[in-house]
Amino acid sequence: MKKYIPVLKNNPLFRGINPTEIETLLSCMQAKIKHYAKGEYVFRQGDRVEQITILLSGRIHVQCDDYWGNRTIMNVIHPGEMFGEAYAMQQDTLFLNDAVAMEMCIVAFFDFEKMTTTCSASCVFHHTIIHNLFLAISEKNRKLVQKLEHISKRSTREKLLSYLSEQSRLYGSNCFDIPFNRQQLADFLSVDRSAMSSELSKLKNEGLLDFYKNSFILKQTDI
Repeated sequence: MKKYIPVLKNNPLFRGINPTEIETLLSCMQAKIKHYAKGEYVFRQGDRVEQITILLSGRIHVQCDDYWGNRTIMNVIHPGEMFGEAYAMQQDTLFLNDAVAMEMCIVAFFDFEKMTTTCSASCVFHHTIIHNLFLAISEKNRKLVQKLEHISKRSTREKLLSYLSEQSRLYGSNCFDIPFNRQQLADFLSVDRSAMSSELSKLKNEGLLDFYKNSFILKQTDI
């Protein structure tokens, strides 16, 4: 677990806590790691989540399939990001979606009770991590609101432009890669893949953007 401390240090949960203190916390919170193969479920819909989880390597999709098999991607988890914390805080609430490894993944699990209860040593950094947990949940809620802004747009075109504009802001550049293939992007934006691909071609022909696979370039126009 010690070799993953640089990844954990980038998580808001450990903000203000130095690597030596993180190493102590890992023992205090009884941290464990698990490996998942591509396509394997970390959590399934209906699971009871009792631990805080952080992705150490790989990529996870939090997704939901309806009765007819139509898929919606709710979130994409990257290394260093936390997921499932809202369910761990309300242990009578079952996981509403599926968390699926999109490639080989390593996940860290932290005992929720150990994390949110001050340890016998009353370490200062344990108080810090409790404070950081609530800040991290607030940030996750902000990101959810941002996604709702994308999918609430009326047309596929507006949804695409909203999402791609946000990615450009996050990268600080008009050139960036997105973490989706075409089907996954359609699932994320809740649109039909064919209609989305057609709209992307129109935007390219209009000179608003260019793309190759999951790489995009946004362009200024006089229109």
